[in-house]
Amino acid sequence: MAAYDSIIAGLDAILRERILVLDGAMGTMVQRRGLDEAAFRGERFAAHPTDLKGDNDLLALTRPDVIRAIHDAYLEAGADIIETDTFNGTSIAQADYGMEPFVYEMNAAAARIAREAAREWTARTPGRPRFVAGSMGPTSKTLSLSPDVSNPAFRAVTFEQVKAAYAEQARGLLDGGCDLLLLETIFDTLNAKAALAAIDELFEARGSRAPVLISVTVADRSGRTLSGQDVEAFWVSVAHARPYSVGINCALGAREMRPFLADLARVAGNTRVSCYPNAGLPNAFGEYDEAPAETAALLREFADAGLVDIVGGCCGTTPDHIRAIAGAVAGVRSRAARRAASGAAPGAACSQYAGLEAYTIRPDGTFTVIGERTNVSGSARFRRLIRDGQFAAAAEVALDQVRGGANILDVNMDEGLLDSERAMREFLAFIASEPAVARVPVMIDSSKWSVIEAGLQSVQGKALVNSISLKEGEADFLRKARLIHRYGAAAVVMAFDERGQADTVDRRVQILQRAYGLLTRDAGFDPLDVVLDPNVLAIGTGLEEHADYAVDFIEAVRILKATCPGAKTSGGISNLSFAFRGNDAVREAMHAAFLYHAIQAGLDMGIVNAGQLAVYEDIEPGLRERVEDLIFNRRADATERLVQYAATISGRVERRAADLTWRESPVDSRLAHALVHGIEEYIERDAEEARVALGRPLFVIEGPLMSGMRTVGDLFGAGKMFLPQVVKSARVMKRAVAYLQPFMEDEQRRSGAEGRPRGTVVLATVKGDVHDIGKNIVGVVLACNNYKVVDLGVMVPASRLLAEAERQQAGIIGLSGLITPSLDEMVGVAAEMQRRGLSLPLLIGGATTSRQHTAVRIAPAYGGPVVHVPDASRVIEVVANLLSAGRRAAFEAGNRADQDALRTRHRARAARPLRPFPEAQARRLRLDWTREDIPTPAFTGRRVVADVSLGKLAEYIDWTFFFSAWGLKGRFPAILEHAEYGKAARDLYDNARRMLRTFVEEGSLRARGVYGFWPAASDGDDIVLWCDRERSVEAARFPMLRQQEIVEEDRPQLSLADFVAPLDAGVPDFVGGFAVTAGLGADEMAARHAAAHDDYSGIMVKALADRLAEAFAEYLHARVRREWGYGAGEQLSYDDLVEERYRGIRPAFGYPACPDHTEKGRLFDLLDAPAIGMKLTESFAMWPAASVSGLYFASPHARYFGVGRIGRDQVEAYAARKRMTAAEVERWLAPNLGYAPDENA
Repeated sequence: MAAYDSIIAGLDAILRERILVLDGAMGTMVQRRGLDEAAFRGERFAAHPTDLKGDNDLLALTRPDVIRAIHDAYLEAGADIIETDTFNGTSIAQADYGMEPFVYEMNAAAARIAREAAREWTARTPGRPRFVAGSMGPTSKTLSLSPDVSNPAFRAVTFEQVKAAYAEQARGLLDGGCDLLLLETIFDTLNAKAALAAIDELFEARGSRAPVLISVTVADRSGRTLSGQDVEAFWVSVAHARPYSVGINCALGAREMRPFLADLARVAGNTRVSCYPNAGLPNAFGEYDEAPAETAALLREFADAGLVDIVGGCCGTTPDHIRAIAGAVAGVRSRAARRAASGAAPGAACSQYAGLEAYTIRPDGTFTVIGERTNVSGSARFRRLIRDGQFAAAAEVALDQVRGGANILDVNMDEGLLDSERAMREFLAFIASEPAVARVPVMIDSSKWSVIEAGLQSVQGKALVNSISLKEGEADFLRKARLIHRYGAAAVVMAFDERGQADTVDRRVQILQRAYGLLTRDAGFDPLDVVLDPNVLAIGTGLEEHADYAVDFIEAVRILKATCPGAKTSGGISNLSFAFRGNDAVREAMHAAFLYHAIQAGLDMGIVNAGQLAVYEDIEPGLRERVEDLIFNRRADATERLVQYAATISGRVERRAADLTWRESPVDSRLAHALVHGIEEYIERDAEEARVALGRPLFVIEGPLMSGMRTVGDLFGAGKMFLPQVVKSARVMKRAVAYLQPFMEDEQRRSGAEGRPRGTVVLATVKGDVHDIGKNIVGVVLACNNYKVVDLGVMVPASRLLAEAERQQAGIIGLSGLITPSLDEMVGVAAEMQRRGLSLPLLIGGATTSRQHTAVRIAPAYGGPVVHVPDASRVIEVVANLLSAGRRAAFEAGNRADQDALRTRHRARAARPLRPFPEAQARRLRLDWTREDIPTPAFTGRRVVADVSLGKLAEYIDWTFFFSAWGLKGRFPAILEHAEYGKAARDLYDNARRMLRTFVEEGSLRARGVYGFWPAASDGDDIVLWCDRERSVEAARFPMLRQQEIVEEDRPQLSLADFVAPLDAGVPDFVGGFAVTAGLGADEMAARHAAAHDDYSGIMVKALADRLAEAFAEYLHARVRREWGYGAGEQLSYDDLVEERYRGIRPAFGYPACPDHTEKGRLFDLLDAPAIGMKLTESFAMWPAASVSGLYFASPHARYFGVGRIGRDQVEAYAARKRMTAAEVERWLAPNLGYAPDENA
C-alpha cells in the first residue's frame, strides 16, 4: 500500500496549492494525424480479416510513436495527469474489430508508453510530478437498457461479462505502470458498478490498490445519464467505492455542464470533484468549434466558484485547450483546499439509497414505507403475473405501490415453481424501463443468496439487501456482507444467529449489536448502510410464548437506536397479524397501532402495503383498545377478546332569468360579449359560425376573439374589470381556441400560417416550492393580453427553466415562490443567468418576495433587469415596458435607481449594530413561573382530525385574504359593496360559495389534520418536548432564534422559548403542535379544470383550498384552546377570530418568529404528518400546497414577533445546536442574516 499512499499524498499536496490539470482528447489528436488503414494495422496485423482503422487503442501496439507524441504534447501544455490510450480497451469494445485476444497486451503497452512519458517529464520538472491514469471507457453495450424495443427485459450482455472485461483491462493497466484508474464517460451506472466490482476484486487479489477516479456523462440538458439517473442518484450509487474523485465529462460543453457539476459538488462531500468537458457542443458537421480561451474561461469560473479540484478536456480539446485551461486556473484554490480551510463536514450524515433518483432518510425525517406487494410470497396477483411472464402487468403492481406512497420497493421472487434468479433479473430489468417505478430504490428480498446476487447484478441504483444474518456463522455472514458492499448496496440484518431466531428483547439486541460491530469493523460498512431488523413475529396465535413478540420488538428498536449509531431499523410489518389472515380490518388496525408505537421508539422503515395503511386515530376505539391490549400483552385474554371482536366486524338555489338579448347581435359582437362577461355556454357554436363566415380559423382568433380580449385587457388596465372576471374571460377564450385548434392546425400544415403573440414569457415556481396560485393568475392575465405564456409548473430547477427559455426564445423569465428558501433559489437562478451571459429581464413574484429582497439579494447576482412584480395587476405594464424597444431603457433606468435607493437604505439598516448573542440571551423575557397560570391539556400525545366537514371549516374562512389573492383589496364584508369593484367581488363570492357547496356535496376536496400536546420546557433557547409526563424520553427538541437588534432598555430580546417554563423552574408546562391540510384532491381537480381550458375554476379550487387550510388551522386552534382548558369560556365573534382576540399563539416555521423552515421536518416527524397525506419538499415546502403547520403556545404573554436580523455569533451557536454547519444554516436563514456570509466557506 506504500505506492498507493505515496500517490495520494502527491496528489493531495498539489491540491493544497492549486487545481490539478488533466489532459485533453486522445481521439481528436489521433484524427488530426490522418492515419490510414495500413498505419493502424502495422506489419503485425497486416493480414487481420477485419478493418482496423478507427481502433485507436490498437495504436499502442502498431504506432506507439504517435501515442507518445500526443502524451508529450499534453505534458508540455501543462497536464499533471495523462490518460492512457485505452478508452475502448475492453474485450466487449474490441469485439467490433475482432481484437479480443490482444486486450491485455494493448492496455499494458499503452500504460508503459504513458508511464515512460510521465517519468521523463517529471525528471524535467521535478517540482511538477506527472501521473498516469488508466482510461477505462464505458464499453459499447449497456446493462440497464434493452437494445430491443419490443422486449424491455432483454440485455445484450451480462453483468459477469462486463465485470470480466473490466478486470482484464484493469490488470493490463496496472501491470503496465498506471498510477490511477479512471473510470470515465459513464452513461450506465450498472456498467460502472460492474467495473468497480472488478477493480475491487483485482485489488484484493493483488494485495495492493490504486486510486480510482470516476467520471459520469450527463447525456443532455435534462441532467440525467443515458440510463436515466440524475447526478445525485449516480453519486449515491457509486460512493461505496470511495473514489479519489468523482466528476463529469463528455456529451456537453462546460457551459451546459455547469448546473450538473454544481449539483455534484454539493453532494460529493470531501471527495474531490473533476470536470473535463467537450470543446462546446458539436456543429452541424460533428466538429467542435469552441476556442481554447473560451473553454478556459468557463473552467476558470468553475474554479472561482469552488466547484472543482481537477479540470481538463474531453472531445474536441487539444494541447492548446489544456495550455489555456492550465493558465486560467493557475493560482486558484481547489475545492478540497477551500473545504479544509472552512472545516466543512465530510458529507451528509444521512442514510441514502437510489433508483433513478436519490432517497434520503434524514435525522428529522419521516417513516420510510417499503412497498410489499411486489413479492410472490405475499401477493397472489403478483405471483400469478410473474409465473405467466406478464411483466408489464406486474410492473403496474409496482407502480401502484409507488403511487400509494412507497419510498422503496421490496422485490421477492422466492417461490418453489419459479426460476427465482431468472425472475428477479427479468423483472428488475423490465421495471428499469419504467421511470415512474425505477425512480425509487429497490430492496432485493430473498432467502437464497443466488437470488440476491442476481438482483444486485440487475440494479444500477443503490439497493438494499433483505437480508443476511449470523445463522450460518460469522465467516458466511462476513463473506456475504463484503459482497453486498462491493455491489454498493445497504444490508438488512435479521436477528438470527447460530442458535436460530431471536424471540426475546435480549437475544434480538445481542445478535444485532454483534452484527453491527462485524459490519462496521470488519466488512467496511458505513453505519448508515446498516439496517437492523429485530424480527416482527406473529402475535395472537394462542401460544403464550408469542405474547410478548410485539412489545419486545418495540423495546429492541429503542435499544438498538441508542446503541448502534447511524444504523436504521426495519421490520416486515405484515408478519405481526399473520394469525388474523382473512380479516383485513383487524390486520390493518394491528399494523397501524403497531407502527404508531414502533415509530415513536425509533423504527425508521417498514415493509407494508403502501396503498393500505390505516391511520391510527381512525381505528374504531373498541378495536384499537383490543389491538393494543394484544400488542402490549396487557391482558391474559387479549387474543380471545380480539378474536371475538373481529367476528363482529362483518338547499335550494334561486335563479334569475338570463338576459339573452345579446344573442341577437352579429357573431363578432356575440364573441366579444361572451369574452367580456365570461359566458361559456354558446362559445363553440359562435366560434364555428365565425369560422364559416370568415373562411379561416386564424381569422376568428386574430379577429373577433383577440378584439374581445383586447377589450378585456383595456378594461382591466383601466380598473373597470377585475382579476376574477379576467380569469373567467380567459377560460372562455381557451375554450374557443381549443375548438378552433384542429382546424387551425390543419390549415397551418398546409399554409404555415401562425398567430403573432406580442412576446413569450416563461413562468415557473422555483425548485423546492409547490405554490402556484399567483403565478397561474399572472399567466392568465398575460395570455389575455396576447402574450405567449409557457408555464413550467412547480418545483422547476434552474437548468430546466433556462433550457426551456432558450428553446422557446423567451423575451422574459418570471419566477414565483411562497416559502423563504425559494428566495435563495431565485438568487441561484439569477446567478446562473449571469453565468450564462443572458440579458433577459427576470420578473420576481410571490408572497415572501419584496422590492427590498429583490433589490438587495437577487438583482446584484444578475446584470440584466430584475423587476419585482407585487401582483398580477402590475404585470402587463411591466412586461409591456420591458418588451418595448422605445420604453425599455427608461423603465430599466427607473427600476435600477429604485433598487439602488433600496440597497442604500438596507446597508444603512444592516450597519446598525446588533447585540452580542450572550447579551441578547441575558435580556430574555423573565417571568415568575411559579405565579403563572399554566393550564394542563386534556390529553398528551397525538390525535388525528379526520371527521371535520368543509362546511364547518367554511365558517372560519377569512374572506379578506381570499379576495386579496384575486387582486381585490378591501376588508370583508365591506368589499362586497365597494364602489368600484363591489359587483366583481359579489360575483366572485357567489362563485366561491357555489364551489364550496360542490366540495361538500361531492367530497372532491378533503381535509385532514393532526395535532397534539406534549410536556415541555425551555432549555436555554431550545424548546424540549417529552413523550411522557415524567419527562424521561425526549420526543423532540426545537432550537429557537432570539432577537439581536438593539431595542429600548426596558424591552426584552424575545425568543419563542421565552413563552415556555424553563427546565429549572420546577413547573410543568406543555407545548402543542399541529399540521392541517385542506388540499387533498385539489391538484387533481385543478388539473381537470386545466384540461377543460378552465383556468378560472382551476385557480378558484386552489384559492379556496388555501383559505380552507387557514380556516382549519383557526378551527383547530379554537378546539385546542378548549381542550387545554383556558379557552373553554370563549365567546368569540367572526371579527374576534380574524383579529385573533384570544389567548395563545400558533406560530409557523418559516414565519418571522421562527424563520427556519427546516424545523418543519422535526415537527412532521413528531406528528407523523405523512400518515394523513402531508409531506415536505426538499426545500421544506408543505404538500399539498394548501397546508398549515406550527406550534401552540398557551402562555398569556405569548405573542407574535419578528426575530429580525441576527449575528454570526448566534448563527454559529444555532448551527451547533442543530448539528449543521454554519454555511448550511446561513442558506436557510439568508433573509435574517445581519452580516455577509463567507462565500468561500
